[in-house]
Amino acid sequence: MKSTLLSLFLLLLAGNLSAQSKFKKPAIKWYTWTEAIAQMEKDDEPKKIMVDLYTEWCGYCKKMDRETFTDPVVVKYVNEHFYPVKFDAEQKGSLIYAKHTFKYDPDKGRRGVHALAFALTDGRMSYPSMVYLDENQKRIAISPGFKPGDSFMTELRYFGDNHYKVIGYEEYKKKAGRR
Repeated sequence: MKSTLLSLFLLLLAGNLSAQSKFKKPAIKWYTWTEAIAQMEKDDEPKKIMVDLYTEWCGYCKKMDRETFTDPVVVKYVNEHFYPVKFDAEQKGSLIYAKHTFKYDPDKGRRGVHALAFALTDGRMSYPSMVYLDENQKRIAISPGFKPGDSFMTELRYFGDNHYKVIGYEEYKKKAGRR
């Protein structure tokens, strides 16, 4: 009797786990800065980099994580067109990029800031901020502030589909039907 109940329990548990995996929501495949640069250099046809600059205390950063970055349309587009990087602008570690060592600087900002985040934004620290880099690791734009899924998709397509090379963002938004 005990073995029958145990077998039944294990069978139900396995079925439940299988059902959960079938309905798992898609997620953005986040990279570290170092992983994104390495992947970009490895790929024959590299993508752009989208850096999400955030902090642990930022409420709008958490809202973007909860709402915008879970939108299936956003997830699909980001994963296909970018190396998405999550970068805590107040992280304490150091990293080497372009022969420079970037470290946390406790004297910048109110709480201190990582030198790479400071460099990417030209010192205009605002959270959340998206920083877009082209396939040659050159900065295209800094886009501060929370964006809901539909507004964010307009921005993603503007950079991801190279519209930024031929048209200004405000004009693009009008043509795309966004204000």
